[in-house]
Amino acid sequence: MGSIWEYVIIFLLAAVPWIEVAAVIPLGIIRGLSSTYVVIVAFLGNLSTIILLVYLFDKIKDFWVRKKGEQKTSGKRLVRAKRIWNKYGLPGLSLLGPIFIGIHIAAFIGLTLGATRNWTLLWMTSSLALWSIVFGVAAHYGLLTFKMLF
Repeated sequence: MGSIWEYVIIFLLAAVPWIEVAAVIPLGIIRGLSSTYVVIVAFLGNLSTIILLVYLFDKIKDFWVRKKGEQKTSGKRLVRAKRIWNKYGLPGLSLLGPIFIGIHIAAFIGLTLGATRNWTLLWMTSSLALWSIVFGVAAHYGLLTFKMLF
């Protein structure tokens, strides 16, 4: 099952904006921790920073503008996010964002492009839950298959 500290580390790693559940969940499962607990803890860790981002968006945006100046109108991730936004809206950005640009960046860009806090939080939470389960199942059965073959 693993010690409580291992799950605390999973939670903290998942909460770091540039480390996504796509990395944390497989690492926890490979470490030998319970797949179910890893998925739940990683989900909650990542969700905690999404909630903070959504509700502190205005302060974060103001800080970012003061620090970096006005937002870039180009950049690989921003261009990709705007293309997803224009084609699929907030649901598409939420579902595709974690894979292509990261869920934190997707939430920030969605809010920047005019999505409301409540809809952003709903869609990001749904997307995060879906991807957490997908990565958990893939890592669990992938590890079982690997052990069986070798």
